[in-house]
Amino acid sequence: MGNLTGLMARIRPAVGLTRYEGERSSKNPDCVDAVARSDVLAKLEGEGRIKIVGAMYHLNGGRLEFLTA
Repeated sequence: MGNLTGLMARIRPAVGLTRYEGERSSKNPDCVDAVARSDVLAKLEGEGRIKIVGAMYHLNGGRLEFLTA
């Protein structure tokens, strides 16, 4: 899968270490949220030291769309 193979190899250990009771699948949004969550980043954001925003990169055209709550 090109560059994605190397990226997945780096992500996989974090997925394995994530504590989650339930279906462990990328099709389960709660599982995906548990894997994507970072206690370190959450602490920094809580302290106001960083700001986390969501965005979607559109492969078709290269447009970056920032997501708002």
